[in-house]
Amino acid sequence: MTLFTVDPWDPGYGQAFADDAEDGGVALGESTAELNLDLELPAGQWRPVDPDPGTAVPERVLFLDGVRRIDARVWVHGSPGVAEPAGDGPAGQPLGGIAASLAAGLVVCQDGAHVADVVVERGLFTAAAGEVSDLVTRAGRYRAQAAEGTGLDRLSLALQQRLSFTEVQLAVSFRASHPGDDDLLIVDGPLRGRAHLDRTVGYIKTHHTAYLPAPQAAVVGALRPGQRTPAFTMGTSWRRNSWYLQLPGTDGVPWSGVVRLECSADLEPKDVVALADQTALLLPPFASTPHKDPRAPQNLVPIGGLERQLKHRLGDERLLYRALRSAALAPA
Repeated sequence: MTLFTVDPWDPGYGQAFADDAEDGGVALGESTAELNLDLELPAGQWRPVDPDPGTAVPERVLFLDGVRRIDARVWVHGSPGVAEPAGDGPAGQPLGGIAASLAAGLVVCQDGAHVADVVVERGLFTAAAGEVSDLVTRAGRYRAQAAEGTGLDRLSLALQQRLSFTEVQLAVSFRASHPGDDDLLIVDGPLRGRAHLDRTVGYIKTHHTAYLPAPQAAVVGALRPGQRTPAFTMGTSWRRNSWYLQLPGTDGVPWSGVVRLECSADLEPKDVVALADQTALLLPPFASTPHKDPRAPQNLVPIGGLERQLKHRLGDERLLYRALRSAALAPA
């Protein structure tokens, strides 16, 4: 009889981890990141780390997340009385853009959990943002936002940058109205662009790149729930400290329940270790279960609940699309 295990991650989302590219799999790309594996322990002494049970943990844990959606591709022809927007295409040609919605939210976990705030924005992302007016529809206003090009990759980057900015402002505003330093902010996704936030870690739940050499990667595979790897420093286009953490997951599935966390590279090693231990103590109880979340256990319960509310707050995409079609300026 063949023994097998089933990855709890819903196949509709791909895989949390893939070890080869056969049969439609996606191989982990080899990293060119510069590594300092000796930050917490010498590289040759790496082993699973149990968090120090005496580590002081904050009373309040904050979860920050955002969602985005392209409501329609659009062509920008300019505003009445304004010359056609300049672009990199033939003279007089309209420029491509996107009309998109985004939402950012913050969950506070302290004696229970509640959504502290949600911000919803709609934007018209185009390289001609300074030359066109907002796009007003019966379902809402899409404010003109600058992009550095007309390709979909550049437009999507501008949308992502706006979402990241909105998330940061939300966290800063909440902390300003709740002064004190007894909290920990968990940002869903990489920390890039948000590493300046105090007491903040990025939470990465899917693995597309193999950052660690084989001996240290083997330590990740040996982790038990609640254990983490030693902290290390890595540098790609930006530097940060990082560690892997094992959540409660399904035995026998490669890296099942493993997440990677990262914090600012400017922190002292002792502060990095303290943050790593805090996450190992605080996050496992928030792990989701397969019958409630198709991305269990990595999609933490507060993040999953926040995502559902944010997607609802984006509005009905069919209604928004019809409103955009109605408001569209037809080419002459």
